[in-house]
Amino acid sequence: MSSASSTPSPSAERQAHPTGAPPDLLDLPDPPPLRTMVGPGVVAVGIGMAAGEIILWPYLTSIGGLGLLWLAVVTLVVQTVINLEIERYTLATGQTVVAGFSRWSKAWGILICLAGAFQYVWPGWATSGSTVLTYLTGGGDVTWITVGSLVGFGVVLTVSPVVYRTIEKVEVVKVALTLFFLAVVAVAVIGWHTWSTAGEKTVTGAGRIPDGITFTMILSAIGAAGAGGVHNLVLSNWIRDKGYGMGAHVPKLVSPITGQSEASGADRYAFPQDEANLARWRVWWRRANTEHIVSFFVVCLVTIGLMSMLAYETLFGRDDVENSPTFLRIQGDLLGQQVGDWLKIVFFAVATVSLWAASIGLLDVIGRVVSDFAKRNYLRESAFWTEGRLYFAVVWAEVGIGSAILLSGVDQPIVLLTISTCTASVVTLVYSVLLIRLNRRDLPAAVRLRGSRLGMMLLAIGFYGFFALAMLKSQIEANF
Repeated sequence: MSSASSTPSPSAERQAHPTGAPPDLLDLPDPPPLRTMVGPGVVAVGIGMAAGEIILWPYLTSIGGLGLLWLAVVTLVVQTVINLEIERYTLATGQTVVAGFSRWSKAWGILICLAGAFQYVWPGWATSGSTVLTYLTGGGDVTWITVGSLVGFGVVLTVSPVVYRTIEKVEVVKVALTLFFLAVVAVAVIGWHTWSTAGEKTVTGAGRIPDGITFTMILSAIGAAGAGGVHNLVLSNWIRDKGYGMGAHVPKLVSPITGQSEASGADRYAFPQDEANLARWRVWWRRANTEHIVSFFVVCLVTIGLMSMLAYETLFGRDDVENSPTFLRIQGDLLGQQVGDWLKIVFFAVATVSLWAASIGLLDVIGRVVSDFAKRNYLRESAFWTEGRLYFAVVWAEVGIGSAILLSGVDQPIVLLTISTCTASVVTLVYSVLLIRLNRRDLPAAVRLRGSRLGMMLLAIGFYGFFALAMLKSQIEANF
């Protein structure tokens, strides 16, 4: 622990944290073993491993071949860099990055909440899961199955004693099932020609866009590779609830029905910049990087790669592949013919679980972002509107709005997913700029964003900016 003599003076603290009153000064907790830190990366990949990995990237592969795999690799590298900068701020302060942005201006928090709501209010993931379920069961009304699933997800979150632990368990099961399925198809379905083509195209196809792939499709695909949009920002909340770094000082978000303690949006901490705390910081930062690279980057890369190769093996060159989840039905039927009906059943079951697990995770994403922002900025003094109650009010509002959208007749999964994922890419571009400012101006020099990580963040901005502008240009040319 630090001594009193090593504690920075108030003036030094104001200089290190120039955008407001200095945070509470506490020691950085001792880092736990790496194995106990596994969780937030799995949650991120579990929620993200759905629309992109199961639908959008395989669909693009089915019509354009494996020539876009290089873009998936680049996107995942860029997202990993961004995610680790999100984690950096919360590790060092215990506060979410959205709360950090809002300290400059509430407008940033409002913008992110609105963008997140727009991104995820469309129930594309739940609808896609219900659609695949009807392939498994042989029929059913997709709209009412989806409405029922949304209500069920709301109930599960409401009765969870600690919400993060429930989400973590759901996503761990999903990731395990998906990896099991991929191991089977890697051995039993994907041929050597596809493996060699994937390796060749990833290298030689770099920078090229296959014929038939529009920039709107690309922006949607990079928004759905791994995480994307507001989804990434909630890493702050998850590592806080997991107890990473200074987040260990913040209570966990729990159900107001079955739990007691809860996260507080008003907490912000700093640790003394002495050698003992900085030594602990270096261990935290190294282990957080390792956890996220393995559980997020590697798992996403394996999943996108193998699902795309499966689509290439089974669907590429066919003229009956449409821009809808029906191509999953064709794919499942082909797997049944090539290997056996058991694999067809496993494929539909894994796809349903994966898409529904993503849907419940996305309810959690918006619930956390909006409740954290609202409590911190508008309801800090309210005894009734705790962060837990706000969270569940937002979750049930999402359930209600998503159900209303479906019952109004807008139920095409691909349309809903394209809206969501294109929005994700634009949102990621905006907050990447804000992250650079946050981690350079609002953190002490010893833990601040700099050097190669700063350079990679600037490249990330260029990456998302290029494709956003390219999509805008193509839409202007197509319509005017």
